[in-house]
Amino acid sequence: MPVHDNDYTATLLDEESPTDAPQIAAIREGVGVRCHDELVAQRAALGALVPAPHPSVLRESARWAYYPWRRAVVRILGPTGYRLLRLDRNRNKITDEEQRRLAELQVGIVGLSVGHAVALALTLESSVGAIRLADFDVLELSNLNRVPATVFDLGLNKAIAAARRIAEIDPYLQVSVWRDGVTAETVGAFLEGLDLVIEECDSLDVKVAVREEARRRRLPVLMETSDRGLIDVERYDLEPDRALFHGLLGERDGAELSRLSARDKIPHILRILGAADLSTRMVASLVEVGSTISTWPQLGGDVLLGGASVAAAVRRIGLGRPLPSGRVRIDLDERLDDVRAPLTEPGGHAGLEPPAETPPTDGRAAVARAACLAPSGGNAQPWRMVTTPDELRLYLDPDRTTAMDVRYRGSHVAIGAALFNARVAAATQGLLGRVDLFGDVTTPALVATMAFGSGTDPVLAHRFDGMIRRGTNRRAGSPRPLPVAAREALAGAARAEGVRLTIVTERSAIDSAAMVFAAAERIRFLDPRLHAEMIGELRWPGVDRLETGIDVRSLELDDADLSALRVLCRADAMDALAAWGLGQSLGAASRDRIRSSSALVAVVVNGTEPADFVRGGSAVESVWITAEDHGMAVQPISPVFLYGLEQDELAALAPAYKAELAVGSGTWRELFQVGGSEALALVLRLSHCASASVRSRRRPPTTDPPVLTS
Repeated sequence: MPVHDNDYTATLLDEESPTDAPQIAAIREGVGVRCHDELVAQRAALGALVPAPHPSVLRESARWAYYPWRRAVVRILGPTGYRLLRLDRNRNKITDEEQRRLAELQVGIVGLSVGHAVALALTLESSVGAIRLADFDVLELSNLNRVPATVFDLGLNKAIAAARRIAEIDPYLQVSVWRDGVTAETVGAFLEGLDLVIEECDSLDVKVAVREEARRRRLPVLMETSDRGLIDVERYDLEPDRALFHGLLGERDGAELSRLSARDKIPHILRILGAADLSTRMVASLVEVGSTISTWPQLGGDVLLGGASVAAAVRRIGLGRPLPSGRVRIDLDERLDDVRAPLTEPGGHAGLEPPAETPPTDGRAAVARAACLAPSGGNAQPWRMVTTPDELRLYLDPDRTTAMDVRYRGSHVAIGAALFNARVAAATQGLLGRVDLFGDVTTPALVATMAFGSGTDPVLAHRFDGMIRRGTNRRAGSPRPLPVAAREALAGAARAEGVRLTIVTERSAIDSAAMVFAAAERIRFLDPRLHAEMIGELRWPGVDRLETGIDVRSLELDDADLSALRVLCRADAMDALAAWGLGQSLGAASRDRIRSSSALVAVVVNGTEPADFVRGGSAVESVWITAEDHGMAVQPISPVFLYGLEQDELAALAPAYKAELAVGSGTWRELFQVGGSEALALVLRLSHCASASVRSRRRPPTTDPPVLTS
C-alpha cells in the first residue's frame, strides 16, 4: 500500500494565505533549515515570456516548498506560473493543447531502476498529470551506474528516491509511492484509476501479473529493456484479447512462474527478450553470470535512452497518436555505425555567371529579346513568342502559371509588359507597327500581335536604355519624400497606357498595406499548394538553372536569413505551424521591407477582361522604368489575393483561409482606392536603397506557340 507522502513530497504553503503564513515563518526559523529564494528572477523570466502571460498569472501568489529530507525550503512561483515558465521550452515540440491533454494522464511505473529514468523523463516533459511508483527494493551502490540517484540516497527505497527527485523538479506534480512494490494480490489496487502502466521490474511472475490485470482493465503496457534499446508495446486498451508478451510465453500462469528457480526462469526471460536479437556482449555476458559476473550488465546511458523512449511512447498514447502493439529496438551502437559526413550546401558561385550576352544584330530578333526582358510573377515568363518577317506574336503559355495567377490575369499583366518592351525596341529599330490584342478567336492562346512596320516613336525609343536596365530590387530602403516631379511622371506614364495610378505615401497607409501583405504572405507559407509553388520558384546558384525563377541572391538575405529560408522551404514544418494556428512571423520580413518604402504605387485598370490586364501590364512596365529613371528602386508586390476578384476565386486559392483572404482583398482595394468595376494590375514598392545584388535571367525567345486548352 502507499506510504505517507511526507517521506517524498514537498509541503506547499501559500505565502498570501493567513493560515499558511505562520507555518512558513516557523519553517524558516527552524534550526538548520536552509532557505533558497530566487523568486525575483523567476518572476522576471515569467514576465519576459512570449506571448506575455495573462496579468492574473503574474499576480499569482508565490509558494514556499518545504523539503523535509533536505531540511530546506524554496520560494517558487504559484502553480500556474511555475508550470508556464518551467515548460516554456517544451513549445512547440509539445503544443499548449497537447500539454493540457497530457496533464490528465495518470501513469504507473513498476520497478524503479530503469523505471527511475522513465519517471525522470516524464517529469521533465510533464507528460503526465500523476505518477504512481512501486518498488520494494532499496538503492545500493551498485545501482548508481544506471539509476540517476546519488550517494545520499543509498539505503533508501528506490520508489521514494525517485519520488523525491520528482518533487525537487516539480513539487506540483502528483506522486504516490508503493514502497512494498506490487504483488499478485495488490496489483489490482495499484492499477486502479491509471491510464497506462510501465513495467520495469525483474520478477517474472510480477511481469505476468501486471499484464494479466492490465489486460482485464484494458490498459496499455509499456516495457523498455536497455540492451539494444528494446521498447515493447502491448495495447490491451485496443486489443483486450491480446496474448501476454505477444504470445511469446504462451498463456503462462503467474503463480506457476513464481515457483520456478532462477535457472528455470532463464528460458522464459530469453523468449521475452528475443535471444537472437540480444547484443553480442549481452549474450556473451549471460554465459558468465554467476561465474565472472554476478548478474547481467546494464549501462547508464542505455537506461537513460530507455527513459526517453518510453516518454515518447507515453506521449503518443496520451495524445491518441498511432502506436500499435509490437516492439522496436533503438540501438545506439548500431546507429553510430552509420555515421557519415554530412552533405554540404553549395558553396560560392564562381563560374556560375554566364558570359555577357551579345545584343542581336537583327532588328526583329532584338525586338523579341527585349520582350523577353519583361517582369513576370516568380519570373515564370508565361509567354511564347513567334517571330516572322511580318510580325511578333505573343502567346500565353498555360504551363507556366500558378494558383495565384487566377484566370491568367497575372500572366496577361506579364505579357502586357513584354508587349511594351517590344514596342520600345521596335520604335528604336524603326520597325514599329500596329498592335492587336486577342485578334484571332480560333487561337485563344494568342494574346497580342505586333506587326513589323517602318514606324518609330521618339518617346518610346527614349525608354530603351531604361527598359534594358530595369530590374527588381528587394533591398530594404530608406523612406524619403516622393518629389512632385516624380509623382507627376509616374502618373503620366500610367495615363499614356490608358490606365490610372494610385500613389500612397502616407506612413500610416504604408504600414497598413505592410500588415495586410504580411498576413497574406503567412497564408502563402501555410497553404500546402501555395507553399509548394512559392518554394518551386526559388533557384539556388550551384544547384539550379537560373534562366527562370527567382535567384535566391536577389532576395537580399544575409547568411542568417538565408539559413532560415532553408527551414521555411520545409513543407512539413509549415504544415505543423498551420495545424497549431501559428506562424505569425512568417510575413515579418516582407512587412518590414514594405515599411521601408518611400511610396507604394498601384496600377489600376478600368475593367476585368484579359485585355484590361494586358494594358495594365504595359503600364506597369512604363511606370517601373519611370521610377528607376527618377532614382528609385522597384519591387513588385503581389499578395495571394491580388487576382482573385470573386469570393469563389478567393476560396479556391486557399480554402482554409478564404475569410482572411477576403478581408485582405477588401482592405487592399480600399487602400489603393479601387472602384467596383476596376481591378489592380500590380502594386510596386518604391524605395531608396543600394543597387540589387543580381539581376534575374531570362529564357531565350521561343519559336513554337502553345496550345491553350482551358
